[in-house]
Amino acid sequence: MKTLRTLLIILFCTTLIACNKGQQINGHNMRTALKSVKMLKERMAQEPRIEFEVSFWTIRDAKKSDEEFLDAVDGKTPTEIIALGQEIYQERKNSGYPGYEKYTSWEDMISKYSQERSEQNAKQGTQDESSRDTAKDKANDILYKLQ
Repeated sequence: MKTLRTLLIILFCTTLIACNKGQQINGHNMRTALKSVKMLKERMAQEPRIEFEVSFWTIRDAKKSDEEFLDAVDGKTPTEIIALGQEIYQERKNSGYPGYEKYTSWEDMISKYSQERSEQNAKQGTQDESSRDTAKDKANDILYKLQ
């Protein structure tokens, strides 16, 4: 009975630890890092998702080696990734990094990326509707053979 109780406590603690890692990036290797980022993005609203994506890829661009990058993102939450992305942005902006001169601030860059994403989604939605209409028309298109 005592063994069963100990086993249940260990199982419960393991479950709590595993559930707690659900909001963090698993930086064991690139595959697990990308997989955990994908899962985190799916749980986020549109606005913070874009900021998270931009931050993640900014960090990736700054940390060229896989090992250095994985060390930087392992165990980080989306909020921590965004903060690290902002730091890198500011360092690059201050050093005159090409491409950042067109943005006045981090918020400006994120708002422009958000606007681009909204335009892409709107355009994609229009294309999806037109392709559905075309498929619908083809399904309803009946050719009669009059002989």
